[in-house]
Amino acid sequence: MKKMMILAVMMVMTISANAMSYNAAKHEALFLSDKMAYELNLTAAQYEAVYEINLDYLMSLNGHGDVFGIWWDRRNADLRFVLTPWQYDKYVALNHFYRPVAWKAGRWTFAVYAHYDRGHFYNAHPTVFVNKNLSLSNKKTHNSHHRHGHGRKM
Repeated sequence: MKKMMILAVMMVMTISANAMSYNAAKHEALFLSDKMAYELNLTAAQYEAVYEINLDYLMSLNGHGDVFGIWWDRRNADLRFVLTPWQYDKYVALNHFYRPVAWKAGRWTFAVYAHYDRGHFYNAHPTVFVNKNLSLSNKKTHNSHHRHGHGRKM
């Protein structure tokens, strides 16, 4: 029994060691969303929604198995809803947006940095980035509202 407990603790530590922190996810989602807004000519409302979708996706990553898993599918479904057909087609054609994250050598890598310089932004931060300081305790509520709260096209 003791060995099982130690094994379980080690597995949890391994999984959480791969999880992206909220701060890291927030900043990576901001950078990615800013470039998507620039390339896809997003409206302000679309930019806000895309940022939240990207943040939700990045917060769901716990290891390489999650990169193209259910949350990636959810991200694509949410983006299909938010983007116009031509924007979505362009999004899919730009691999650094469509497949933005990889797990290489035990760490996250982001394809967008192969195309854009770190620290350069085209747009002001989305309102939700500035106004919401989500804690882990209300993150679940935020995700639930975002993922199930779509009522209209942006």
